[in-house]
Amino acid sequence: MENTQRILKMLKDSGEFLSGQELSEKLGVSRTAVWNMIGKLREEGYQIEAVTNRGYRLVSAQDSDILNEAEIGSALRGVSWAGRNFVFKKETGSTNEDVMQYAGEGAPEGTLVIAGRQSHGKGRRGRTWISPQDGNVYMSLLLKPDYEPQQAPMVTLVAAMAVCAGMRRQGGDFYIKWPNDVVLRVKENGKDSYKKVAGILTEMVMEDAEIRSVVIGIGLNVNMKQIDEEIAETATSLYLGLGRTVNRAKLIGDIWKSFEEYYEEFKNAKDLAPLRERYEAALVNRGRKVRVLDPREPFEGTARGIDESGSLLVETRDKKLRAVSAGEVSVRGIMGYV
Repeated sequence: MENTQRILKMLKDSGEFLSGQELSEKLGVSRTAVWNMIGKLREEGYQIEAVTNRGYRLVSAQDSDILNEAEIGSALRGVSWAGRNFVFKKETGSTNEDVMQYAGEGAPEGTLVIAGRQSHGKGRRGRTWISPQDGNVYMSLLLKPDYEPQQAPMVTLVAAMAVCAGMRRQGGDFYIKWPNDVVLRVKENGKDSYKKVAGILTEMVMEDAEIRSVVIGIGLNVNMKQIDEEIAETATSLYLGLGRTVNRAKLIGDIWKSFEEYYEEFKNAKDLAPLRERYEAALVNRGRKVRVLDPREPFEGTARGIDESGSLLVETRDKKLRAVSAGEVSVRGIMGYV
């Protein structure tokens, strides 16, 4: 641990004023060096009070938004394996690609890459995930499963449940738009509207017809103060929807703690049967009219829930129940995004 992080830990552990002399003696550096390190911490966003003859005191960072290795490490302290080994980058091309590279180098399951910005983010069906300069979270987790390839897409729904659960701890009405978008209910012109705040992309690497690795990529719109016009009709951020800044490090920790719980149930069952009711309880499409954009045969119906494989069950106008696979089609609401 470098000295700047050691000072931060001492200030956090103390909660009281620590003199510059005390800090310099414990670190074996000059008081000028201590002052410079305090300056670096302030540049990162930490509020550190300095009082003559008393020293330095860290003002609580609980309600602030500081995304760095120290805060993420603290937030992930309660995980068992998902994120126990993590890498933080202020900016990267694609966290999914980073994790795939680490997987090829022998990284363990649970390796997590987190970035504040992506320059080449990817969405479903080859779309680009727009990555603004500040305020968001992009992260990818490495899995090395022993289940069959046809079971891997179900992990995307498990991840959606974890993201939804993590966001609900922030307050606000969060739901899942099948299969894996997380949306927030907001008021627009006196009416309820559902806007996307998170997207998930799962990629699989195969070798000799077996899964070598699965990478779950998650993009979160957190503290953006503006939404690009291109996506403003269907997307928002937690900051805009909740009206306040969200602590991104805490949100990251909440998501992966939830993921571990849900993923364990999925692994044991090898399907979504034990999670089905909880997923459906968060499913915003349930009971709504939907349009299934099947290139072979588009149709409309009412979403009723999911089956054990994660397919959406749609009741057609002739009262037949059809299972819609996420990998084959898109689903939209009759009147809009949801």
